Amino acid sequence: MEGECFMKHVTERFIKYAKIDTQSVDEMDAVPSSEKQKNLAKVLVEELKEMGASNVRMSDHGYVYATIPSNIDKKVPVIGFISHMDTAPAMSGKDVNPQIIKNYNGEDIVLNKELKITLQTSQYPAIKQYIGQDLIVTDGNTLLGADDKAGVAEIMAMVETLLSNPDIKHGTIQIGFTPDEEVGRGVDFFDVEGFGAEFAYTVDGGELGEIEYENFNAAGAKLCIQGTSIHPGSAKGKMINALLLAMEFQEMLPVHDNPMYTEKYEGFYMLESLEGGVDSAKASYIIRDHDKVKFQQKKDNFLKIVNYLNDKYGEGTFKASIKDSYYNMKEKVEPHFHLIENAKKAMEDTGVKPIVSPIRGGTDGARLSYMGLPCPNICTGGHNFHGRYEYISIQSMEKVVEILLNIIRIYTE
Repeated sequence: MEGECFMKHVTERFIKYAKIDTQSVDEMDAVPSSEKQKNLAKVLVEELKEMGASNVRMSDHGYVYATIPSNIDKKVPVIGFISHMDTAPAMSGKDVNPQIIKNYNGEDIVLNKELKITLQTSQYPAIKQYIGQDLIVTDGNTLLGADDKAGVAEIMAMVETLLSNPDIKHGTIQIGFTPDEEVGRGVDFFDVEGFGAEFAYTVDGGELGEIEYENFNAAGAKLCIQGTSIHPGSAKGKMINALLLAMEFQEMLPVHDNPMYTEKYEGFYMLESLEGGVDSAKASYIIRDHDKVKFQQKKDNFLKIVNYLNDKYGEGTFKASIKDSYYNMKEKVEPHFHLIENAKKAMEDTGVKPIVSPIRGGTDGARLSYMGLPCPNICTGGHNFHGRYEYISIQSMEKVVEILLNIIRIYTE
């Protein structure tokens, strides 16, 4: 394919973007939650302009948009491609130092000799499928940021390929890069109408071949627990330990509805944080299920336990709030199933076996689908997101660029 040299640039782009700290911040009202995300946004704006993209702009909230105008006479659907710029709060994204392991030999990879940090094949056996390929890994001190700077780099390499090869025919293509996906606010201010696509793909998945159009229904839950503190020497019949009440609440949730014990379509409750003391405590939970009915049952059960414990210890001992975060995109994508069929064909034409699976999480695309922009998710090629053992194959990234170009070709034909 003409433009293969531009696909090779995906590695350089990824490493450049990975080194820019864009970590988002939990519990912030502002979007973006960290101003440093705009540092990458500004870089992308300049690069898009240099490539010759049209209508390149960055919004006040740090969203980056651009258009690749059609170069054909016939009318074809306007396709969008979207990735997020931020990295997860779970681990530092500052001073990321990507390392390239050329011609990987299938053995453990020493990420940091000094700190004795090793990516072990016994713990992450999937890495052995990349024997003979070139891997990008961390230096053990930070996450890598392939979630989702790999997606950003792949889209940018696709843009460069199209704009540098006018003989590649295509309709109008819309590009979008978002902040704050990792903290659940990635599309709070996304301009769907101004974006102008009929449908889109988020490039925010994992292993090469993944196609996802089902995700969790998701909610966040907060518990405030009021205890009674008194000197332990005279506490009998008087002390109510808020931390013990929090533990009692947790023990009343179904034991196996826990992410440690669930997979595939199984939902869960997850205790994310617990803080406080004898007098008062606060707990944060997330509630997840692919099935809308089971999702509602889980939320109802959460409140049922609150009511039971308030009956036991006194009204107001437990106060709970539950807020829905996003919903399963399946019902919004299925009426446009050509999105899935064409993504599968694009992968097969690239020599990649499609893997259609549910997301045990959410993406910007889930919320965008409910905002009127049907938006399934496709792979970036990365593994072990959000931690020091993250890695991605260079050959996988190049394949993703080719898949994106094939999707465009299929819709153009």
